[in-house]
Amino acid sequence: MIGGGFAGLSAATALVERGARVLVLEARPALGGRATAFTDPATGERVDNGQHVLFGCYHETFRFLRRIDAIDNVRLQRRLEVDIIDRAGRASRLTCPPLPAPFHLLAGVMRWSALGWGDRLAVLRMRTPLGVGQACMTRLARRTAAPYDSETVRDWLIRHGQTPRLIELLWEPLALAAMNQPIDAAAAIPFVEVLTRVFGAGARDAALGLPTRPLDEMYAVPARQYLERHGGVVRTQAAARIDVAGATPHVVVRGEQMTARSVICAVPWYSLPEVFPGAPAAIEPILASASRTLPSPIVTVNLWFDRHVMESPLVGLPGRTMQWVFDKRAAFGDEASHLSVVSSGAEAVVARGNQELIELAVREVTAALPAARSAALVRAVVVREKRATFSVAPGQPPRPSTRTGVPGLFLAGDWIDTGLPATIEGAVASGHAAAGAALA
Repeated sequence: MIGGGFAGLSAATALVERGARVLVLEARPALGGRATAFTDPATGERVDNGQHVLFGCYHETFRFLRRIDAIDNVRLQRRLEVDIIDRAGRASRLTCPPLPAPFHLLAGVMRWSALGWGDRLAVLRMRTPLGVGQACMTRLARRTAAPYDSETVRDWLIRHGQTPRLIELLWEPLALAAMNQPIDAAAAIPFVEVLTRVFGAGARDAALGLPTRPLDEMYAVPARQYLERHGGVVRTQAAARIDVAGATPHVVVRGEQMTARSVICAVPWYSLPEVFPGAPAAIEPILASASRTLPSPIVTVNLWFDRHVMESPLVGLPGRTMQWVFDKRAAFGDEASHLSVVSSGAEAVVARGNQELIELAVREVTAALPAARSAALVRAVVVREKRATFSVAPGQPPRPSTRTGVPGLFLAGDWIDTGLPATIEGAVASGHAAAGAALA
């Protein structure tokens, strides 16, 4: 197993659960990949390298967390409830009642005080796209005729009669959170896949889940403990290379050559050339697609105030540069307020200086949260993930499947063709698929 993020660890733990002998090789000093944490030198706190949110429909992810006895490290709502503060400063809460999907969403929007009656009635036009089911949407995604292969999320929403305010308050924040790309750039097909999973099945599938521990402690540390209890071996600072010249793939780490019945490569798309030096002909099409795949960045500004300034664990800030603010202390149970302020699809701001980003985050937070206006900022840390996710814009190269055509070599990672955008669920689903292929 090469790579120790969600994809690699879910695959590795699924394999040892079935009795396989597994070696995990991670190039970095610690496990976690793009979902990990670091220690802030000033406060001594563990700080995530980016805020991650789970949905109740992340069935593969929750299966993985149950396997490694880490399910309690995520707090899942009983039903979708999210606080929103619009650009005029008006606060409201979207609550979906416990009704069969998709009527829970329709009823929640119909009762949402932030919307006018025209906006509320517009959501009824989504009954058909939400009600046709995932299988139908999968067939739609495979069509190549226009407009499906070139339609953006905004175009798709407008075609389905959604009003500008409903788009701004509901659909755009959801799309940004799920796909990390502005709705004028992101393709509609992966967004439809997200909608059918979030709102097209059980009512709790739309509920939000927040980590109650730093990301590495949430899953990477328990996964390593699980692997080692079951005879697996984990090596960090072990940059691996794969040689596919022979009949079976060989792995080379610091001059040591290893042979295994199966090799699963679970690194990000942009790291594939490092793992396969020389672009071997057997996987050249995969490497070519990876080289043409564009990234999409996320910027997170961590703010420490001298007092508690939020009542909810998260608040949506639609129509702003920073779209979400999370109270990390509320999740961890402390009194002091550490906020994680997130800008998804952050192409427009990722190159700005730290101080400019801090001032922007403070300005938007204090404008939205009255309690923050009288609080003193005591610490701020900016985290940029320039390659946080892959682009889902129309025209991006095809994503590879789990099987490579090289006997014994499989791929895992959020970039693998799961039908989902770059999400935790996509990464874990790909890991489970790779483990199943390797066992087969």
